[in-house]
Amino acid sequence: MNILEIQNCTICYQNGTPAVSDVSLSVSEGEIVSIVGESGSGKTTLIRAILGLLPPGGKVTGGSILFGGRDLVKMKEQEIQEIRGHDIAMIFQDVGAALDPIQKIKTQYSESIAVHEKKSAKEYFELAVSMLKKMHLTDTKRVMESYPFELSGGMKQRVGIAMGMTAQPKLLLADEPTSALDVTIQAQVVHEMKELRDRYGTTIILVTHNMGVASYLSDKIGVMCRSHLVEFGSRDEIIYHPKEQYTKDLLEAVPKLGGKRFAR
Repeated sequence: MNILEIQNCTICYQNGTPAVSDVSLSVSEGEIVSIVGESGSGKTTLIRAILGLLPPGGKVTGGSILFGGRDLVKMKEQEIQEIRGHDIAMIFQDVGAALDPIQKIKTQYSESIAVHEKKSAKEYFELAVSMLKKMHLTDTKRVMESYPFELSGGMKQRVGIAMGMTAQPKLLLADEPTSALDVTIQAQVVHEMKELRDRYGTTIILVTHNMGVASYLSDKIGVMCRSHLVEFGSRDEIIYHPKEQYTKDLLEAVPKLGGKRFAR
């Protein structure tokens, strides 16, 4: 069963030039789908449009984005807000920049939970600690009492993933979640995202420029180039039988991650 269907979606900014041109793809429940491509290809614009989080001037000018059969493009802001964080969550590229530097993690975590669930302060804390442990953050009480600048990049990224997953959303959107991390931490975060899918059955759409990460994580891979989705298929189809030269070039540029080259 498809949880998300993007049909003939076109997205433009103020200059009228499409950032996403007539893109169609479907995502089944429990799948991990990676959208790969170089900077400026339109991949981040595409997933931001799912939650109505386009920058000022950005607008879906054609097509539909169906989530559970409902067209997100036609929803009012209040309807979208009810879905954000609960049914669909998003992890941004630089979680550290998204966290408030003058508030402790426990305060920010509690506020993120309170949007969708009304609990006591103790319940908020216990729920957050439980999720942080699942992200393999062992000293959870210290993390909760810390300000963002007191945590490493990898720890902040795990906090961001934990916050996104606390409500156990049906769909998790991850925008370059490993690009700001060193290769060792990248490998750990990638592994933990796969564990989340296996544990909760969460559907994940991952935006990345790294074909190696995509080849390790994904059930399906979409390749974007200059606003167009030039290829979309199963992992094996894209990795072993690419049709487009652009896809072949991305595969040739696969980096090493954690000391090993991803399977191709």
